[in-house]
Amino acid sequence: MLLTAALILLSPAHAQARGEVIELRLERTPAGVVLNAAWQMELPPLVESALYQGIAMHFVAEAQVVRPRWYWSDKTVAQAVRHLRLSYQPLTRRWRLTQSAAEREDAGRVGLSLGQNFDELGDALASLQRIAGWKIAEPSAVEDDVTYSVHFQFRLDTSQMPRPLQFGAVGRSGGNMSVSKRMSWTAPEIQP
Repeated sequence: MLLTAALILLSPAHAQARGEVIELRLERTPAGVVLNAAWQMELPPLVESALYQGIAMHFVAEAQVVRPRWYWSDKTVAQAVRHLRLSYQPLTRRWRLTQSAAEREDAGRVGLSLGQNFDELGDALASLQRIAGWKIAEPSAVEDDVTYSVHFQFRLDTSQMPRPLQFGAVGRSGGNMSVSKRMSWTAPEIQP
C-alpha cells in the first residue's frame, strides 16, 4: 500500500500536474508586440518552507517569437526575459515581489525594477502568476500577416537557490517547477 502511494507521488504525470498556463495573448501595437499571460501553479513544499524561513526564491519568465522557415532553420525574431524575486520578511511578516529585466542588480545591466509588498502569501502568488503588458518585441521585428511560433515559459531559477537547497531539489519532483506554452500567432497590421 505504501509502495503504491510512493510510486504514484513520484510518477512523471504527477510531477507535471503542478501547473499550467491558462492564458496567453499577444497584441501588436505601435510600440511593439505585447504579451499578456496568466498561469496557475503550486509551490512545492520545499520552496514554501524555504520562503517562510526568509530565503528568497527567484523565478524567470521567458518569451520567444520564432518565424518558421521551410527552406532553412527557424529564425528567432525576438526574445525577452523577466526576472522575479519572491521573499518573506519574518520580522514584518510581509511578502515582497520584485520584477526586473536584469538577473541581479550587479549584473552590469541597468534596468527598471518594480517591487510590491503583500500581507498574505496568496496575494503575492496571485501577482507572481500573471504578466500584463510585457513588451517582448520591437515593432519592426514582426511582419504583417506572417504566422509566428511563440513560446512562453515560467520557471523557478534553481541556480539562484542556496547550495543546500539546490542539492535537495535535484531528483525531487517537488523541487522543480515550470510551466510553458507554445502557440501560433499571426501578426495583424498596425492600425494608425
